[in-house]
Amino acid sequence: MRAGPWGNPLLLLAALALVARLGQLQRWSGFQESTSPKNVNSTLAFFMETYNNNSDDSYLFRVDQLLQSQVQLTTGVEYLVTVKISRTKCKRNSTNNPWCPIQSKKKLQKSFICDFLVYTVPWMNHYQLWNNTCLDA
Repeated sequence: MRAGPWGNPLLLLAALALVARLGQLQRWSGFQESTSPKNVNSTLAFFMETYNNNSDDSYLFRVDQLLQSQVQLTTGVEYLVTVKISRTKCKRNSTNNPWCPIQSKKKLQKSFICDFLVYTVPWMNHYQLWNNTCLDA
């Protein structure tokens, strides 16, 4: 038997997301350089999956270069990341391989510099893309 309304993990997650969105909890000292490669990699994987799912391009994109990664602790963990992403040789819906080779044909090459903010509760495997801006590289 669960005790009270917080026994339901989905309800707890919804409450945490709402509080974080409203900014009612005081933030720590701000963003700092990220030192956890495992968490950054899972955040990058989430971002690329989201980007590729929302892209109209015929080819998948992948992270070509991590330019900056900062972290801030709030009700979860916020990652502020800058990456260079590039078009791969893999066509959309042909594979889920995140390490497709970068496009080598000059005519098909395309890259962007993307800044994005991801809110995550890593211990619950929850991710939300809060902000995303990509410009031609």
